[in-house]
Amino acid sequence: MRTMQSAVKLRGWMQAVVAVALVSLVAACGGGGGSSSSSNNSSSTLNGGSLPASPTQQPTASTAANTVPITVGVGTNGVINIPTVSVTVCAPGSTTNCQIINNIQVDTGSFGLRVVGSVLNQSLLGALPVSSVASGAQLAECATFADGYTWGTVRTATVQILNQTGTGETTSTAIPIQIIGDLASSTVPSRGCGSGSAENTVSDLGANGILGIGTALTDCGTTCSTPSTAVNYSNYFSCPGGTSCTRATVPLNQQVANPVANFPVDNNGVIVQLPPVSNTGQSSATGTLVFGIGTQSNNALAPAQTFATDGYGDMNNSVYNGTTVQAFFDSGSNAYFFADSSIALCGSNYPGFYCPSSAQTRSITLAGQNSTTASVSIGILSASTLFGSTSNYAFNDLAGQIGGSSSFDLGLPFFYGRHVYYGFDQTANGGQAPYVGFF
Repeated sequence: MRTMQSAVKLRGWMQAVVAVALVSLVAACGGGGGSSSSSNNSSSTLNGGSLPASPTQQPTASTAANTVPITVGVGTNGVINIPTVSVTVCAPGSTTNCQIINNIQVDTGSFGLRVVGSVLNQSLLGALPVSSVASGAQLAECATFADGYTWGTVRTATVQILNQTGTGETTSTAIPIQIIGDLASSTVPSRGCGSGSAENTVSDLGANGILGIGTALTDCGTTCSTPSTAVNYSNYFSCPGGTSCTRATVPLNQQVANPVANFPVDNNGVIVQLPPVSNTGQSSATGTLVFGIGTQSNNALAPAQTFATDGYGDMNNSVYNGTTVQAFFDSGSNAYFFADSSIALCGSNYPGFYCPSSAQTRSITLAGQNSTTASVSIGILSASTLFGSTSNYAFNDLAGQIGGSSSFDLGLPFFYGRHVYYGFDQTANGGQAPYVGFF
């Protein structure tokens, strides 16, 4: 799920898997993954094709203070391949006016916490101060994605991410978050917002909120804090009385912030760990989100393959089919998304997804800004075959088309059986440059 800085993220799956969503079943849970509906590499499924060997890394235990469990399953309304965690939101300065919110999507392709306002109780919602700009007007945000947007106020809250043992991490202070859908649809600005569909409800979003934990510390950066660029490109708006919203210049400390970067410790990055799953899908999968890289005994970087990136986690010199592409690891995408005319599309039944007649293998050469390169092979099965089991929600070989040929989205299928690393951009304070990695 990519925000305004690099709006190449595709979430067409919201329409494409509607048939799956409407017949959701209770997902199995526990362990590293749920049951699969058929054999891993049956000849009928491959249909004369082949898939690359699947990675085999297992997640570490999610019992340490710097870890929380990730669940891929039926979720709020049965959308496939959505990894979720539980997040606790507290009123600033309070340890009692708090609420645990389940089914928050883990999104390494965006930055900052966004919560659908309707899932918050009124006591907490009323205690979250609405941010304001210099004029005193309410501050709102239109976070735009390739297929839609979220619209709502910017408020401050203390954010906790705790595991099942009750331990976890808490932001050092209250930070800016977005409350999705707490402003009327009539207030959406006609200029600078509203491209695509509004995703301001749980059913539209497919989750109760989004936890953006990619490499950037804020969701817009200098684009929105510099007047000369903010006037045309800011995704923040000044709304006097909650209406008549116009673009606003917003300093970094008022922008929606990456919560993990604001923890007192373990704040230099994250590791997303998911177990291997069957090539024909599983009902669920359980992994681990680890806070910090190289800060504890359970979050060492070695022996990962790492790539220096731009500030938003993109590997801009990667190559697919002889074309230079912007590649990125995005847990907020529920499939691989890339352009390849040699792979058959599904048609109107699952629009935008690939439906090859036989199993396919494709390779991309990833290239970091530090000149590190590595070839990665991915497997692709027909979406119509995978979606044939309506009780499965975890898939490692689902792929779809992306507009244009300049981007390659390594979505959630890439994460199964791997540990994927995101080193935060700390260069503004003389710290590490952003990077991603995996093993």
